[in-house]
Amino acid sequence: MEIGVLTTVFADSSLADALPVINRLGIGKIEMGCGGLFPKNHCDPASLLASPGALAEYRDLLRSYGVEVAALAIHGQPLHPDQEISQRYATEFEQACLLAAELGVTKLTLLAGLPEAYPGDRYPNWVWYPFPPENLRRLEWQWAERLIPYWKRQAPIAADCGLRLCFEMHPAELVYNVRTLLRLRDAIGPVVGANLDPSHLTWQGMDITEVVSALSDVIYHVHAKDSRINARALSRNGIIDSRPLGDVAERSWLFRTIGYGQNEEWWRSFMSSLRAHGYDDVLCIEHEDPLLDPVEGLERGVEFLSQFVLRKPPSKLWYDA
Repeated sequence: MEIGVLTTVFADSSLADALPVINRLGIGKIEMGCGGLFPKNHCDPASLLASPGALAEYRDLLRSYGVEVAALAIHGQPLHPDQEISQRYATEFEQACLLAAELGVTKLTLLAGLPEAYPGDRYPNWVWYPFPPENLRRLEWQWAERLIPYWKRQAPIAADCGLRLCFEMHPAELVYNVRTLLRLRDAIGPVVGANLDPSHLTWQGMDITEVVSALSDVIYHVHAKDSRINARALSRNGIIDSRPLGDVAERSWLFRTIGYGQNEEWWRSFMSSLRAHGYDDVLCIEHEDPLLDPVEGLERGVEFLSQFVLRKPPSKLWYDA
């Protein structure tokens, strides 16, 4: 395994300014935001595909800092009922796939999407509670009429470009836990796998070692990102918290820099579980901690994670001879 970074840490910087920092921290692989909800200041697939010269310069820039693109990230709203939003995403998705093929990238990280709850609705609707009973009917409509047909159309585009789709299990999306990720994979096929981001799972109450065990070889990519429960706020209001993410004192949970949420034992167990189930790829740090500067958070995250990441594959022990 090795430490990488999702380039949204440097959302306010150009790629040329970000790469020296990435290189200084000894990071050799990056997950590159390239559309959807992410800015395109580090990677604009349409522009790069339109100009062979610009694409060659882009490759040279990455190579000069010894950096490889481990994945392209296009987290967006593919199922939004507003056709302008969903069509723009579909276009960017195809462009990202084509660029990935040019760069030799084999992973696309993304969200499965959230549609309306009924034909004619104007906004996405996350049906998470089974009462009243019509909620379950609407949820099944979302899966059968919107989610599965959409990804049956889009998955071949990715497969033709040699890509695997790494879906982040994310609240307010139809795919947000193990069960829903596996349901989508069963419907679409092995092109679908998990981008395992523990921060969204731990605050929902999941045991990360059980998640790794349940997904096993379905884990295609991993985010190194932390979250922390605010026990005082939790005792008053529970885990379902719609306060703004920046309301750091009163929210029931917060995204945190690695090591400011879960403890060392937790991270050791997580790394060991990944190794035990065959994951030996990049761990991309994603920073969304409202209490630390992004670059400082990345620096601290690299320092903390370096203690636990299992870099070398295990060699045979004496009793294996």
